[in-house]
Amino acid sequence: MSVYPIIMSQGKFIHKDSLYFPFEERGSQFGDGVYEVIRIYGGAPYLMDEHAARLMRSLAAIRIKLDYSETEVKNLLHTLIEKNDTTEDSFIYLQVTRGSAPRVHTFPENTEPNIYAYIADKARPLNLLTNGAHAITLPDERWDNCYIKSLNLLPNVLAKQKAFDHDCYEAILHRDETVTECSSSNIYMVKDNTIYTHPATNRILHGCVRSAVLRFAKEQGIHVTEIAFSTGDIQEADEMFLSSSTSEIIPVVKVDNQPVADGKPGPVTSKLQQAYEKEIGISSE
Repeated sequence: MSVYPIIMSQGKFIHKDSLYFPFEERGSQFGDGVYEVIRIYGGAPYLMDEHAARLMRSLAAIRIKLDYSETEVKNLLHTLIEKNDTTEDSFIYLQVTRGSAPRVHTFPENTEPNIYAYIADKARPLNLLTNGAHAITLPDERWDNCYIKSLNLLPNVLAKQKAFDHDCYEAILHRDETVTECSSSNIYMVKDNTIYTHPATNRILHGCVRSAVLRFAKEQGIHVTEIAFSTGDIQEADEMFLSSSTSEIIPVVKVDNQPVADGKPGPVTSKLQQAYEKEIGISSE
């Protein structure tokens, strides 16, 4: 992964090698912070408003008071793109922590939050978009506030690694057989031309691309019901797909070594992919 040279830190733009935070940093010691990953296509950020709004919701949920407004954060990120002359497909990683202070569990007083962002190259996953991905199912062992885009990602990391160990792209998580989401993406099932996906409760991350998927489906006249499905329902699915900022909309063609339907990407997923590509300015022809 190639990281662009200029990063944003505390509202200033510096070389990436100059970034420094004290060792008593609450993000590294407690996971006391939140983050966003924003896709860039041809130098233009995708769903910037949705990401910035979610950042503010996550900050409010864990009571971090940032000195920048939502608009100011977006302006800083646009400036970061400009200063790096970003023209390729890439992504912004943005992180905010409660700050640097002596290590105590309670919130430190009069401590400035630490904020930084960088840009790294990220090509579109064309092979997976075309041919689909394999997944495994695993118990969802995360905390109950998954709607917060928290830095506490160890359960996600372990699930993702287990998927990798099984030559799979993703791990589909479930609580008592009720599917929630994946280790780093939202998940959907298609049955009888209806899309099923877990409702946007505290149990899942309210994905920005997820919101776009629901909008695309409405525009395409595809029925969506935000009702959770079970691991048993997967066996009867006509299609499955996942979505995230870096994955876009990827068909899931095999789960736990069993094909989903005929084991090929389905027509509903294809329609949504075409709508996505149209919105980001890429011809699917």
